[in-house]
Amino acid sequence: MRWASFEKTMANVQKVLATDAALALIERLKAKYGPLMFHQSGGCCDGSSPMCYPAGEFLIGDSDVLLGEIGGCPFYMSRAQYEYWKHTRLVIDVVEGRGGMFSLEGPEGVRFLTRSSLFTPEEYQQLQDEWNR
Repeated sequence: MRWASFEKTMANVQKVLATDAALALIERLKAKYGPLMFHQSGGCCDGSSPMCYPAGEFLIGDSDVLLGEIGGCPFYMSRAQYEYWKHTRLVIDVVEGRGGMFSLEGPEGVRFLTRSSLFTPEEYQQLQDEWNR
């Protein structure tokens, strides 16, 4: 799998990335729906898929964490779920199949999928240092 290009600097560990396929789908969806946002679902109706919404149509609050951006779109996760995932980098990909019923990519015949990789010990330490500032 090839991840979309990104610059990893020691000053900024990226918590969420997107594959080239995911970035291409994001661009198609932005052309149809305008600005977008993502929220990592924690389960229930749509499993634990990354959910894509028109920007502002999913209410974000103090219980959500902004992990970063993919394709110029903010990507959030609930703070409680983040406690379980904080040691991993999320890699948003696209696979064939039906997506979540509330996510914009549903009619496209593909769905966003979250893959993950563990941070290196150095990256995780850097994140901890940032949290403690």
